[in-house]
Amino acid sequence: MSSTATATAATTSTSTTTTAASSGKAVIRVVWTLRILLALFFAVASALPKLLAVPAATTVFDAMGVGHWFMYLTGLVELAGAVGLLVRRLAGPAATALIVFLVFAFVTQLTAMHGENAGTPFIFMVPLAVIAWNRRAETAELLGRRR
Repeated sequence: MSSTATATAATTSTSTTTTAASSGKAVIRVVWTLRILLALFFAVASALPKLLAVPAATTVFDAMGVGHWFMYLTGLVELAGAVGLLVRRLAGPAATALIVFLVFAFVTQLTAMHGENAGTPFIFMVPLAVIAWNRRAETAELLGRRR
């Protein structure tokens, strides 16, 4: 191999490594942004009205035929998920738990709310799935399954 070919190969290798590193940083930024935005949504827009018993929230739970205790429990689950999204080690399990939570919300929307807003949980499941996938190594480690 000539010195020109060796230099070209080294440059290509360095360029590929630099591109991969910047791509990895971009993914980290996107996932962090998703984590922060979803945490804000679940804490402020979703959990807080339930925990403060805002009339709009109580009306929904009254229409479902469950007591206010279930509204408070739901708010606490959402708040715990929001906090978990912001903790690096817990972000994967929190995202996974919130996906399961949203599956139940979907079923509830279909049954108790006659399908009103049934698609809304899926809007949030997609970015949560991205977070869960990105943090899967930490989740496996937390569960004692090392790669």
